[in-house]
Amino acid sequence: MEGSVFTPSLEGMKHIKSPEGEMLAKPFLEVCKLILPVIEKFGAAMTLVKSDVGGNISRLEKKYETDPTKYKYLYNMVKEEVECKTATGSSSCTNGLLWLTRAMDFLVELFRNLLAHPDWTMTECCTDSYGKTLKKFHGWIASSSFTVAMKLAPDRKKFMDVISGSGDVNADMEKFCSTFPQFLEENHKFLANFGLDDMKA
Repeated sequence: MEGSVFTPSLEGMKHIKSPEGEMLAKPFLEVCKLILPVIEKFGAAMTLVKSDVGGNISRLEKKYETDPTKYKYLYNMVKEEVECKTATGSSSCTNGLLWLTRAMDFLVELFRNLLAHPDWTMTECCTDSYGKTLKKFHGWIASSSFTVAMKLAPDRKKFMDVISGSGDVNADMEKFCSTFPQFLEENHKFLANFGLDDMKA
């Protein structure tokens, strides 16, 4: 593997914004898709996250493909649903974008923990980042299944070896954690404008 598992997503981030600074739907979803191989390396611990992320990406992609010109800009999907008063529906693209962004927040925190706490086990890194991000939006059932899943987290050293490839994985992870959150933050701000950023599971 050329570089680390983060290399493709770091490359993809350069194309998320249009020259005018607008968030582009396809490149944003592509970057999220490029994170899936990293999630896969967690094995059983991330089954829930992986299916959630995958499902939300394909929901947004399907919408994009119905009219690539109309939905070239990611937020057009949300604006349209807000106008049609369908944004808060559980199968809306707005809901999909919100949960996709939250799952990415969780992963960023997890990677930050791996960098900041070399002495923590993978389960500790996962549990802490879950507490900082997704937990407050999850009901009791989702929260319980997540907590159980975290206990299945792989051995930290094995995981790091697997994702390293031929690159400097720590440097790439750091770059990922310093670059990707600005896009996630923008999604949150945009959704908050319509009072849509605090929907619970």
